[in-house]
Amino acid sequence: MSDVARKLIVKTTAGADAPERCAQAFTVAATAVAAGAQVSLWLTGEASWFALPGRAAEFDLPHSAPLPDLLDAILAAGTVTLCTQCAARREITPDDVIPGIRIAGAAVFVEEALSDSTQALVY
Repeated sequence: MSDVARKLIVKTTAGADAPERCAQAFTVAATAVAAGAQVSLWLTGEASWFALPGRAAEFDLPHSAPLPDLLDAILAAGTVTLCTQCAARREITPDDVIPGIRIAGAAVFVEEALSDSTQALVY
């Protein structure tokens, strides 16, 4: 990767309701981590459920890397954020989420997205 200082934000609105889009978001984020980019994965909409322990293990898509492995890779070297409003709508609290996942809102997303050398993708 020629510019490892670049940051990639991947926002996924898709969960089990749109498995191919969901898997693509996690795959792109994990691949960017492996390439040395700074990665911030945002879980919104139906993807919010993957902030809970065990939920990624329930996801299955043929010919896709296991979602728990992708999530672990992103958590190990990047950040994972659950949308504040999405969490509230699902009654998910900070005590419920996987260790290392934060809950934050639009202001934090906008701050990240508008920072220098940042690319944002939405799935």
